Amino acid sequence: MRKPLANPLLATLATLSGLYLAQATAYGKDRDHDEFRDHGRHEAYTIGLWGDLPYSKIGYGGPDGPKMQALIKDMNDSRLAFSIFDGDTKDGSSLCTDANLAAEPARLFGMFQAPVIYVPGDNEWTDCHRTNNGSYNALERLDYLRRTMHNSPFSFGRRKLRLERQGTPGEAYSENTRWSRDGAWFVGINAPGSNNNKVNAGECISSKSARTQADCDADNAEYAARNAKNLEWLSASFAAAKAHDARGILIVIQADPGFDWPETEDVNERMTRTGIDGFTDLLDRLVFEAAAFEGQVVLVHGDTHFFKIDKPLLAAKTLIGNITRVQTFGETNVHWVKATVDPDSRNVFNFEPMIVPGN
Repeated sequence: MRKPLANPLLATLATLSGLYLAQATAYGKDRDHDEFRDHGRHEAYTIGLWGDLPYSKIGYGGPDGPKMQALIKDMNDSRLAFSIFDGDTKDGSSLCTDANLAAEPARLFGMFQAPVIYVPGDNEWTDCHRTNNGSYNALERLDYLRRTMHNSPFSFGRRKLRLERQGTPGEAYSENTRWSRDGAWFVGINAPGSNNNKVNAGECISSKSARTQADCDADNAEYAARNAKNLEWLSASFAAAKAHDARGILIVIQADPGFDWPETEDVNERMTRTGIDGFTDLLDRLVFEAAAFEGQVVLVHGDTHFFKIDKPLLAAKTLIGNITRVQTFGETNVHWVKATVDPDSRNVFNFEPMIVPGN
């Protein structure tokens, strides 16, 4: 049974900083909390973007493999302000056990010196109905993720960052987050692969799945409710960024939402593809909000495991100049993306693929 939602709060940057400084000591984890204070000036800093890791099919794998250890060391040595994990803490054909969804990812994130913000992916809940995932109920797994991985006002990592959550920590929509630093806002939204948990006609029953039609009906109801909350969170986050005269906003989801390919002038290829209509509302709202925002907008996602940075198109003749897409590494490509955030620069966000030596 779902618990009632808390009304979302739009805190000022000063309030966020004050609450963080007051409560971080109680958590006993923070060492450099002053770096997150708003000093009223714009200073460049670096953050890390990563996801779809680890992807071991032998048990869970965890962070003990040489590639993961090298990744952690490389990111820790880079003295990041924070990093954002864009979903899939396990591969798509391993069990959705409690340990694989919470204990092991929490252990992994705890190895990072800087704060780690976790955005959930499809492998953690929407795909858990698959028999090779253990035939779990996807909505029960989502509730479990909220109770265990989004039950605190703070991030993961050895240093903590206070986050604003859409829902009460541990409850519905608590996985949707936002925070700010020095002229830029950052937003996490639960929009995972497998069509954002939207199940179209004829796609429910499969020999590889334990889902019933009743389960799929419940999934579609969940999609509709969360989609509405996601749109609300996205718009409220743009409003917060504009209210604070932000120069840029960076939004993180897990799924590759399927932008149009610039291959033809008169056909929007996105409209010919199946299984991506669950992201149409989110992309439409992103474009709408970006058009009314004077700064730079970045959409970060994982899902397809290859590094990419581009100016995506929703129609071949239309360039949305202030939107940049960044797709992070994943699976066997155990690397990360470094973003330099400089609100006083033209693009605000600049990205570098960080190829981990030996990986």
